[in-house]
Amino acid sequence: MQFRDRTQAGRRLAGQLRSRQEQGTLPDPVVLALPRGGVAVAQEVARALDAPLDVLVVRKIGAPFQPELAVGAIAVDGEPMFDEYALDRLGLSEASLARTVERERAELRRREQRYRQGRPALDLRGRTVIVVDDGLATGSTALAAVRSVRRREPGRIVLAVPVCSPEAADLLSGEADEVVCLYQPAAFMAVGLWYEDFDQLSDEDVLAALHTTAEG
Repeated sequence: MQFRDRTQAGRRLAGQLRSRQEQGTLPDPVVLALPRGGVAVAQEVARALDAPLDVLVVRKIGAPFQPELAVGAIAVDGEPMFDEYALDRLGLSEASLARTVERERAELRRREQRYRQGRPALDLRGRTVIVVDDGLATGSTALAAVRSVRRREPGRIVLAVPVCSPEAADLLSGEADEVVCLYQPAAFMAVGLWYEDFDQLSDEDVLAALHTTAEG
């Protein structure tokens, strides 16, 4: 299976979630997107569920020699979370990643201010929170996101993605109340392999999606 783009993936994911909503398992939903890539997927989900859309800014902590290789993640309201196995395997320590963490903290603050534009975060207490991304490789950023949401006392957390590795699904199944993943390829490699069009989104794309969904 390969998705044409994030919009198509979002519509397919929305169909699965809409069925759950009709069955009464997603009461009072709110959709939180992991920017940037998750926003295009989440926009379709929010429309289908007639739910508010907001962002949940989380940053991957990458290995110094390979930034795309996640060894941890950090949410805007929490301490960094590290994959101890990855650190040990790569000969890294939390101390050696201090500069990387501070750089990601700064980017978190910048994105939070840019995307929120003075709007307060949505109140999640007692609500069904659907956390959406465009895919999960290691699951580290999604794990930080789910734990961040849990601190805000939701009624239920559903992690929803079009594609994920089996390892990430296993990891998150013990953290979210439900994991919805359309496709779990055994040989996962990278999220972008499962999209024909996987162009990077800009801050302007994120703001446009939030604005359009709020208007709709």
